[in-house]
Formats: sequence, C-alpha cells, structure tokens
Amino acid sequence: MKLDILAFGVHPDDVELGCSGTIITAIAEGKKVGIIDLTQGELGTRGSVETRYTEAANAAKVMGATIRENLKMADGFFQNDEAHQRLVIAAIRKYQPDIILCNAPEDRHPDHGRSAKLVSDAAFLSGLRKIETLSEGQPQEAWRPKYIFHYIQDRFIQPSFVMDITAAHDKKIEAILCYTTQFNSPGTDEPQTYISSPQFLETVKARALMLGKRIGVQYAEGFISEKVLGVGSFDAFIQNVT
Repeated sequence: MKLDILAFGVHPDDVELGCSGTIITAIAEGKKVGIIDLTQGELGTRGSVETRYTEAANAAKVMGATIRENLKMADGFFQNDEAHQRLVIAAIRKYQPDIILCNAPEDRHPDHGRSAKLVSDAAFLSGLRKIETLSEGQPQEAWRPKYIFHYIQDRFIQPSFVMDITAAHDKKIEAILCYTTQFNSPGTDEPQTYISSPQFLETVKARALMLGKRIGVQYAEGFISEKVLGVGSFDAFIQNVT
C-alpha cells in the first residue's frame, strides 16, 4: 500500500500534538496518510501500554489515518543504530511515502531529537538498494521519500514553513483528547504531569494561534525542512489570506 504521507511519532500522542491538523487537512484533500509510533510510551507516568494502544487507535480514527502501527522500540532507551534504522527502513519501504513527518530535531524530551535523527537517517538509507530488508518474507524495493519535515513540539523552533489548519483545528483537539489518561482528566488518582493540566492544552492552542497569525489565518502548524524548498513560479506564494 503506497501512502502519500507517513507520520512518525516516537511516543503515541506526539503526532496528535505536533501535526494532526496537517494530517487531517491532507486527508480532506484526498491524500493517504499513515502513522508509525516508534515506542509504546511505556515509560509514561499515566496510563499503561494497553490504554495507549486504545487511545492511539481512537485518535487515528478521528484523524482518518489509513494505517497506524507501532514498532515497539524501547521508550527512553532506543538508539540510532543499525538495528533500529532497519526497522524504520522497512516501514518506509513498505508504505513508500513521498513525504515523511517526524519529531522535532531537538526538544524538551530527549527521545524527540534522537528519533528525529533516526528517522532522517533511515529515510536516506532506505534509498540504497544494497541495503536489503524483508516484508512478510519478501524482499523490499529501495525507496527514498522526497521530503522530510519535522513538526515543532514543546520548545519553539523557527519554522521553515507553516500549514494552515484552521478547518482541522477542532478535530485536532478531538484527536488529542482521545488520550484520556494523558490530558485534562479531572478526578483521576493518577499523578499530575507536565502535560496533564488543562493549561498544557491551552499552550497547544496558543501555538497554533501564534503560527496562524503569521500567515493571516486562525490556526497553523509549523515545520522544519531539512532542505531548501523550491518553487517553479511566484504563483506558489499566492494564498487566499490577508
């Protein structure tokens, strides 16, 4: 199955927080989008592996993702080495995306930056035909995505570009709130965490408002590009915004 976009998140809920508005927007335009979680989020203070799987599946349904898989790397302890690169290479070759979305290149959580480099390195290596990988016992063809874009997470990074997600913003929040053990769940006996207070979700909304303001729309998400983006005409810059 070929996908147009493959979004990687090192933890279940990373994709929802960082780029779900863009995913929802792309799907509304007819794109096929899949999600790969690298870990099961087993070191998370709240919830469990089992609840994370249920929450991730519910969020994927809200977003309209074609597939969602988990590579079951060790939360907090995976490395950017050959064994882990091969897992990502096999996933990329399986779905042959033109665009990859992945974690921020540096962030509050060290897993984010490490996974960003892991996915980026694997995306390049995936294009080398002498690296052999299998899917269901069959050899995979080499495949290199055209673009790798990193979504902005907790720490602000100056974006290379921003995506208008105004029409998708309400559904983005709905997808985030599928993680009922993690976000805005009053009455629970679980300990409070950095992301569990209602104020954290307000910062997510505020980031989208701030980025939207920069391009004259209500809400937007920001991305960092690994390479210079080219256009063939100034018409590419003309948007229906003020």
